[in-house]
Amino acid sequence: MHAVGIVAAAGSGLRLGAELPKALVPLGGRPLVCWAVESLRAGGVAEVVVAVPGPQRAAFTAVLPGDVHVVLGGDTRTASVRAALAAAREHADAVLVHDAARPLTPPDVVARVLAALAAGAAAVVPVLPVVDTTVVVDDDGVVSADVARAHLRRVQTPQGFDRATLVAAYAAAHGTAAEFTDDASVVRAAGIPVHTVAGDERAAKITVAHDLRLAELQL
Repeated sequence: MHAVGIVAAAGSGLRLGAELPKALVPLGGRPLVCWAVESLRAGGVAEVVVAVPGPQRAAFTAVLPGDVHVVLGGDTRTASVRAALAAAREHADAVLVHDAARPLTPPDVVARVLAALAAGAAAVVPVLPVVDTTVVVDDDGVVSADVARAHLRRVQTPQGFDRATLVAAYAAAHGTAAEFTDDASVVRAAGIPVHTVAGDERAAKITVAHDLRLAELQL
């Protein structure tokens, strides 16, 4: 199975307190995006496309391996993935969409997603159980209900898809007013079941400065 990896790297670093795009923020002396690309490749992805912010395209090209395809991202994650998907070669069987902000994702997670796709799943996401007590609050911040945790999961990346399925789902979503937080949501909106595999705590997303410090300690 030939898999293409898409890395969404067009986000800003505002919440991280950085003056450059989050994906270029260094971790262990290397930009986050480089770790993400390496994780995909180590897990079995043959080709990688990275969606980046236009003004920093040269900066991304300078730090990424020469065989990585760099494309201009959009104002939203959905727009960035759509642009990268259009640039991916059509001979690919599968597409894995990964966050640059999850730099320490173990290659085993990537391999599990690929294995599930090879076994016939059209869409696969890595997940972790919810371990904290979870509640619903009203507009005043008062707890109104408890939520049973048994069937709740935290979704990570890379999220894997049959290429034709993802292309069709994005085509169906084009022009709608719906807002999607990840690619699995786009596929589910098209009526495609999304399967799960085990995620990994090391695949935590870096959003704020504290997350980056934890990742440094992990290294």
